[in-house]
Amino acid sequence: MLTLIYLTETFGFRATWNPELFLLTALIGLAYFSLTGPLRHTFPDAKPASLKQKLSFSLGLLLFYFGMGSPLNVAGHFLFSAHMLQQSILYLVMPLLLLAGTPPWLMRFLFYRKGLKGFLRVVSHPIPAVLLFNALFSFYHMPVILDMTMNNLAAHNLIHLLLLVTALWMWLPVIAPIPEIHRLSELQKLAYIFANGVLITPACALIIFSESALYETYVNGPSMLCAPFFSAPIDKSMFAVPLPPLEDQRLGGIIMKLLQELTYGSVLAYVFAAWYRREKDQPDDGLMPQ
Repeated sequence: MLTLIYLTETFGFRATWNPELFLLTALIGLAYFSLTGPLRHTFPDAKPASLKQKLSFSLGLLLFYFGMGSPLNVAGHFLFSAHMLQQSILYLVMPLLLLAGTPPWLMRFLFYRKGLKGFLRVVSHPIPAVLLFNALFSFYHMPVILDMTMNNLAAHNLIHLLLLVTALWMWLPVIAPIPEIHRLSELQKLAYIFANGVLITPACALIIFSESALYETYVNGPSMLCAPFFSAPIDKSMFAVPLPPLEDQRLGGIIMKLLQELTYGSVLAYVFAAWYRREKDQPDDGLMPQ
C-alpha cells in the first residue's frame, strides 16, 4: 500500500494509474457485454455467451489494465522482476482469457470477413504463430533492444503492440473460437504447446543463469518513464529498488518461467482432458470382444 502511495505521489496519478486506459478497457467491456447481450439478436446465428465466457473475457480485460495501466507498468521500469511479471500477464495469460471468452459468432463478425479471411488463416497457422511470438519475445529481451525501448516511448509502445498481436496469434491454433481455423488435433495441440515452452526457454535461461546484470536500465535506472503524462527527469533515487540488479534479473527470469510453466501446464491439462472426454464418448465400434 505504501509503495502504491509512493508511486502515485512521485509520478502522478495519470502516469501511475492511466485513467485513459482504464476508460478504454471499460468501453471494450461495455461493447462486449452489449454485443453478447441486448444487441446479440441483431446478428444471425448468435448464441448467448456462457457465464464461463463472460468471466473469462472480464478477467482478461482486468489483466490487460493491470499489466498496462496500473503501477505495475511504472515499477517495471525500475524492477526487472516487475517487468517480467507484466510480460507474463500480458502475453501468456491475458490473450488466452480473451480468446476463451469470445463467442465464435462474435469473432467471426469482427474478423472473419471477406478481406480478412485469408490473412487470419495465414497468421493462425501453427508454424508462423509459434515462431513469430517467441522470436519477437527473445528479440525484445536482447539487452540492447530492451534498454532502447525502455527509454523511448514510441519504441516501447510499438513493441508492446507487436507482442500483444503475436501473442494472440500464438494462442489461436489452440483455442480459436472460430471452428473454421481449428487445424490441430488434440495430440498436435499438445505438441504445439510443448514447442512453445521449448522456444521460450533459452531467453529465460540466459536471464536466470547470467553471471552479470544484462540490462543497463535496471543497473542505473531508466532515463525516462515510458508512461503517459509524465515528463520530469528520471533518476534511480526516485524509486527505492529493494534488490541488487543481478538478483532482481534472476528473480524476473524465474517469475517468467514459472508463470509460463503454470499457464502452459494448465492448457495442456485442459486439452488432454477434452481429448479424453471426446474419446470416451466415442461409440463402441464393436471390434473388441465384450
